[in-house]
Amino acid sequence: MKRRAEVESKSARVTATKVRLQLARVLWLVCALAALFLAVGALLIALDANQSNDLVKFVLDVADKLDLQVFSREDGIKEFTGKNADTKNALFNWGLAAIAWLVVGRILDRIVRP
Repeated sequence: MKRRAEVESKSARVTATKVRLQLARVLWLVCALAALFLAVGALLIALDANQSNDLVKFVLDVADKLDLQVFSREDGIKEFTGKNADTKNALFNWGLAAIAWLVVGRILDRIVRP
């Protein structure tokens, strides 16, 4: 009876470890994808991509949501003016946002991972 309880306890620990590992991977993946959307969005702005294209519009819309209004292109951490201000704002603010998402993702991964 005691042996069976030990086996079940060990099995439960292994299962919990696997669940935590998968959750850590999912959290890291979500944060990395957020950073990717922001980086690609900034690149599309820098390359002056056709914003009436559905794919470009989708990426820019998602990036606008992921910047959490803290790293916004219009009212972000740093606001550039003058020539190429839109490109500079996107590269700087969305670049910082991408880095922030990666840092948060790594921290969450370290907290959750067994």
